[in-house]
Amino acid sequence: MAPIQKECDYLVIGGGSGGLASARRASGMYGAKTIAIESSRLGGTCVNVGCVPKKITWNAATIAETIHEAKAYGFTVQQTKPFDWTTFKHKRDAYIKRLNGIYESNLHKDKVEYIHGRARFLSPKSVEVKLDDGTLQSINAKKILIAVGGHPNIPDIAGADLGINSDGFFELERQPKRVAIIGAGYIAVEMAGMFHHLGTETHLFIRQDKFLRTFDPMIQDRVLEEYERQGLRVHKRSSQQSVADLGNGWKKLAYTDAEGKGELEIDCLLWAIGRAPEVEGLGLDKTGVKLDKRGHVTVDEYQNTNVDDIYALGDACDRGFELTPVAIAAGRRLSDRLFGGQPSAKLEYDDIPSVVFAHPEVGTIGLTEPAAREKFGDENVKTYNTTFTDLYFTMMEAEGKSPTSYKLVCVGKEEKVVGLHIMGLGSSEILQGFGVAIKMGATKKDFDRCVAIHPTSAEELVTLK
Repeated sequence: MAPIQKECDYLVIGGGSGGLASARRASGMYGAKTIAIESSRLGGTCVNVGCVPKKITWNAATIAETIHEAKAYGFTVQQTKPFDWTTFKHKRDAYIKRLNGIYESNLHKDKVEYIHGRARFLSPKSVEVKLDDGTLQSINAKKILIAVGGHPNIPDIAGADLGINSDGFFELERQPKRVAIIGAGYIAVEMAGMFHHLGTETHLFIRQDKFLRTFDPMIQDRVLEEYERQGLRVHKRSSQQSVADLGNGWKKLAYTDAEGKGELEIDCLLWAIGRAPEVEGLGLDKTGVKLDKRGHVTVDEYQNTNVDDIYALGDACDRGFELTPVAIAAGRRLSDRLFGGQPSAKLEYDDIPSVVFAHPEVGTIGLTEPAAREKFGDENVKTYNTTFTDLYFTMMEAEGKSPTSYKLVCVGKEEKVVGLHIMGLGSSEILQGFGVAIKMGATKKDFDRCVAIHPTSAEELVTLK
């Protein structure tokens, strides 16, 4: 039987946050006939195995911290049972399933046709979709968006498949007793913090002496110091040679680190060594779309590929910001341009705020100090720094106090703020407001003119000397 034929104005391949945002705006706001294709669950990485379930788990770990700290405030909290990982996991799963349904309902409200299946290009204007029942559907589209997201990488070493990746973290039915996390990016750092504060013995293996290496050096230093103070085992200058199955869910990891060769018996191994775009099997060779050396679709500032009427955004493209709000914003701007009569609409990729849900939280926007010095010259850069103890910790003994550290990076005589880097309680919420100020071009004097809110940690940002 020949494939069923369909036609549309706009075909979106990928049902993650960016693709869905673009599809809904094109159809719901501008009336374009739009089809969205997804082979897994709607919502993509963020909803299913990323931001949302991660933040819920971070909340649980933060509650565990609070229970531990409550004694300093005069509370006696006796836990009759350990943290119930399994019950928590099932409740989290149920919430994510509800979100999947909401996403599908929103597509229906905005008159986007949703097809569940796997897509591959036949030509620059046509796509074939393999449906769940194995039948094929052919779609001809005037414009096509590649929004397929990415997937975690696994290394090529013996026994690597005995470990899980960051997706597998959310499938764990029972809490591990001892975990080894391999990686130095924000995913590894976040998951290490969550495991540790929920009571799992946690080992974090990094290739160099610091993690979060794309962040400002202050953030790198302070978070590392704090993780080591809290009792996480950080293995520096490490590499992994092999993983062996010991039975009953336990493995043996053979590694080297700054202290030499070692072996570690663990019941969970988590690889967090980066992600790759989900372009395998997409048939891009039929289109002429160019990829960079890491497999990302190359795009210009308007999300255009090198092929007319094919676009890409999110984790699949080479813009370098693998963040859900970036993909959403890029998708909406793209639909504004393609269907809304706004020919100059595009996402500005500078001064994008981002947060690491570590313990404590990290927030950053703009240039790091080294990047600012390289761009503007040492003589034109001035930084303002502070490290202090949040009022929350004043009731605790010295060994229980977590530091807060802030830095402003300013340039020129007017001291325009080009970078803000914060670590401490509430950093995620603090950053959103200050992000608006920096996006508007605020200077140090603008910060100084704002009256402080006392007593807060954020007031330190408007009183820096």
